[in-house]
Amino acid sequence: MRASQFLIATLKEAPADAEVASHRLMTRAGMIKKLGAGIYTYMPMGLRVIRKVEAIVREEMDRAGAVECTMPVVQPAELWQETGRFQKMGPELLRIRDRHDRDFVVQPTSEEVVTDIARQELRSYRQLPKNLYQIQTKFRDERRPRFGLMRGREFIMKDAYSFDRDQAGAKRSYEIMAQAYRRIFDRFGLRYRAVAADSGAIGGDLSEEFQVIAATGEDAIVYCPASDYAANMEKAEALAPAQPRPAAAEPMRKVPTPGKSTCQDVATLLGVPLITTVKSLVLATDQAGPDGQVAATQVWLLLVRGDHDMNEIKVGKVPGLDAGFRFATVPEILDHFGTRPGYLGPIGLRKPVKVVADREVAVMADWICGANEEDFHLTGVNWGRDLPEPDVVADIRNVLEGDPSPDGRGPLAIERGIEVGHVFYLGTKYSRAMNATFLDEDGKPKLFEMGCYGIGVTRIAAAAIEQNHDERGIIWPDAIAPFTVVICPIGMDRSAEVKAAAERLHDELAAAGVDVLLDDRGERPGAMFADWELIGVPHRVVISDRGLKEGQLEYQQRRDTTATKVAAADIAAFVKGRLQA
Repeated sequence: MRASQFLIATLKEAPADAEVASHRLMTRAGMIKKLGAGIYTYMPMGLRVIRKVEAIVREEMDRAGAVECTMPVVQPAELWQETGRFQKMGPELLRIRDRHDRDFVVQPTSEEVVTDIARQELRSYRQLPKNLYQIQTKFRDERRPRFGLMRGREFIMKDAYSFDRDQAGAKRSYEIMAQAYRRIFDRFGLRYRAVAADSGAIGGDLSEEFQVIAATGEDAIVYCPASDYAANMEKAEALAPAQPRPAAAEPMRKVPTPGKSTCQDVATLLGVPLITTVKSLVLATDQAGPDGQVAATQVWLLLVRGDHDMNEIKVGKVPGLDAGFRFATVPEILDHFGTRPGYLGPIGLRKPVKVVADREVAVMADWICGANEEDFHLTGVNWGRDLPEPDVVADIRNVLEGDPSPDGRGPLAIERGIEVGHVFYLGTKYSRAMNATFLDEDGKPKLFEMGCYGIGVTRIAAAAIEQNHDERGIIWPDAIAPFTVVICPIGMDRSAEVKAAAERLHDELAAAGVDVLLDDRGERPGAMFADWELIGVPHRVVISDRGLKEGQLEYQQRRDTTATKVAAADIAAFVKGRLQA
């Protein structure tokens, strides 16, 4: 490929709305061009990256026995109405009507369509297992699309769906995909972690996220440096303290705390550590009557240590809160506690509430909480003496760095990541909703056991940049770079020797299967080098008259600070050797 034949459209400045590195650099490198909010044209340079990502995904999916198909971007609403998602999903599901006033959706995912295929085509257990996948454009009508391809409205995704006759088969399909994903991410050349994720209402442990490690990542990844343990923040377990609850050592006292409505402010005022305070969070659950209206409401008080944060996913697994909860309204709080938030606690309630204590709070002694009176708190509070034991003790908090690992292998560490893949056991969620069955060996109909497996193809490109860039531009891993090698001849338009050497090297590398580009635009060296450092091609060879006279060319890997001189006769072999390293 010659640069003069290609479309290279680099920019000196990033657009004002580009907040993260990948958005700035992809735009400046001419890889994407904004068409509308969250909608981008994949320019030739960016499309080459996307196609390389797709190729790796396709090869490993095929190797794992999955079968490729393509399902429509626009799908009839009837299928989505069968599962209830047409009604349940919010405005992020783009709903449209055709000229005949029929409802359609622009799909963000394809569980309904693939389940419809299975119930029509997979009639017998002898046809199972099956795994169908596609690499397709998706659309999610984000309220605030931002960060370029990291959170756009239109995106490309690989989604796969497995169908099995029983749970054991579904688990085998899940493991095959989990291993295929590890091969895929290994081949991308990115630093990543596969982390345990929450399985939602389905339960179980068959759910993993694949996170690309990046300081700008939106997700917190919890891991143990001394073991293989890794989980996302929603899933990571905070173990119960190993030590029993200490005996009470202080009397309970009511102390003035004027204007101090946060645990940190109270701790500072009283001159005590934040870990001696307890935070009160008030939730509510509603029970519907026969007419569908709220017939009864239960108020809950959740207690977590002052330096800890509530984990809503874990709270959603507490019996009584697992059917759905909401934060209590101010009138409900005033009705039960007699004061506004900031001074709440479990002692001196106007009306009874259910108390859920985090594992850590359940073993605390002499703690501090709100007095249910504005501008006052209680100190020296103790379970059993000053108030009954909590109704429920559960893990309801986010872990902190340094907490013990659930596998007992050392302390936990936390780093940031970008979710780019997810493998998930679905069970019969969709097959039951759509009555998708096959005839089992006993001749009776049985629901498919399903799994779903997604990879954000365009998100991979953005995540790779978030992980690999510097002040000069992008640093692509070889496997997904738009070009692997760029040849930069200096004065090619003025020197027949330089031109001949550049074309000879280009042709030799291309013949060897190297994805090489020859920059024949006649740019000045500074501008030419700046373009390729911005674009991030990982290997560069510079050819000049002076170098040819000395019998040497210059090679530089994108991360290298200085160039390496290589004998002109050896340059092709040298470059090929670096590509295999």
